[in-house]
Amino acid sequence: MDGFAAVDYELGRQVLQRGIAALYLIAFLSSLNQFRPLLGERGLLPAPELLDWARSSPARRRMLRPTLFLRIRYTDGRLVALCVAGMVIAAALVVGLPQLAGPWVPMVCFLGLWFGYMSISSIGQTFYGFGWEMLLLEAGFLAAFLGSSAEPPPTVIIVLFWWLLFRLEFGAGMIKIRGGREWRDLTALMYHHETQPMPGPLSRQAHLLPAWFHRTEVVGNHISQLVMPFLLFAPLAGLWIPGPVPVLIGTIAAAVIIATQLWLVLTGNFAWLNWATIVLAFSAVGIPDAGGPAASDPPWTIDGQPLPWLVATTTVGVLYVALSVPAVRNLFSRRQLMNASFNRWQLANAYGAFGTVTKERIEIVVEGTMDEDPAAATWQEYGFRGKPGDPRRIPPQIAPYHLRLDWLMWFLPLGASLDEWFTPFLARLLEADPPTLALLRTDPFEGRRPRWVRAVSYRYRFADRATHRRDGVRWVRDRRRTVIGPAELPG
Repeated sequence: MDGFAAVDYELGRQVLQRGIAALYLIAFLSSLNQFRPLLGERGLLPAPELLDWARSSPARRRMLRPTLFLRIRYTDGRLVALCVAGMVIAAALVVGLPQLAGPWVPMVCFLGLWFGYMSISSIGQTFYGFGWEMLLLEAGFLAAFLGSSAEPPPTVIIVLFWWLLFRLEFGAGMIKIRGGREWRDLTALMYHHETQPMPGPLSRQAHLLPAWFHRTEVVGNHISQLVMPFLLFAPLAGLWIPGPVPVLIGTIAAAVIIATQLWLVLTGNFAWLNWATIVLAFSAVGIPDAGGPAASDPPWTIDGQPLPWLVATTTVGVLYVALSVPAVRNLFSRRQLMNASFNRWQLANAYGAFGTVTKERIEIVVEGTMDEDPAAATWQEYGFRGKPGDPRRIPPQIAPYHLRLDWLMWFLPLGASLDEWFTPFLARLLEADPPTLALLRTDPFEGRRPRWVRAVSYRYRFADRATHRRDGVRWVRDRRRTVIGPAELPG
């Protein structure tokens, strides 16, 4: 680092800008494909109803986070236009076109992505109630101030990315230490690969690894989340201590975090959470500058930073110092909040995940029948795109794409309300609603209306190697109870 210029972190800037833009591209694509059947004008939780409620009083407007749709009326067509515009801007940033201009051009592009996606997530209700939504928003806001190729990365913004990664990783580590005993006795990952929300193609193989390996996984996780985040800030010592060692220490810490996240990518589907963490970790990957003595700055420039740009980035830094006070308190609080925002703009948030690990996997299986008598009916199962269903099916690789319906299905056996969105979902199946059916992998009735539907709970366990060889199944399941139904359309 060279004062206001993070000259060692040009690679980090390139990965941050292009990687965050790529994640926005995926997020807008996910919304384009899923928002309308879930939250659109005829969605399971219609966003227009939420917006009408918010507009009914100033107090309610303040309860809703900022969204473009409070100023212009929501329509599904406008949602599509917003998603397409976001994807176009994000693609341009991935290619690097705005970065060829002055720093204000990529700034406007990233701020457009940030506010555009906030306009969607703010009305997304429970379908957008995931920590990686606010993580993407905060990362997009900070990426707006990374500058362009014409000047070195601003030191203050690179450090703010370290602070974001610190809150993400250290917050998750503290949630685990304060959470379930399984993280302290090193048994958490003996269950996690099997019971995680959406297993991937290699999750079963990971689950079948020996107990000593799972204990090693937990130890590695604790090192990655409780020790490495502090080393991310080692390069700051380079402002006073010459030589490449401080930068190298930060790079090693980033490499450990990246390696841990890649293992999670291989063994599960957590939307863009793991990929976002990997991208953020590259902010600490430094290549020590081997250039000669720095040339004198041209007028109105300090350390290669144009003075107006330096003022803008410094202002962001001061803003973050003020906004981060609640987040610092939360990290060291006995009642630590997980995935919490302390301001309407979702900046300087608290993060964390999996403070406890479920020991048993219960899945809700949705079935329908064309028979008149449900007691003697032959029931057929609806297939979901990501969540476990057919015991023979290999769990697919979905991430970094986000299947919102499938994710929320995981929460139903854990006590989530059935009336909020699941009952309307069953009603849509009875209507054979095409947009809703498009969210699924298979419709056993090929677009026809079933006579009855029901929801049945099963316990799922990964098949051991002998069972897999004998029966060709990946899961072994046993039926528990009927959760809802049989249900039919009224009248």
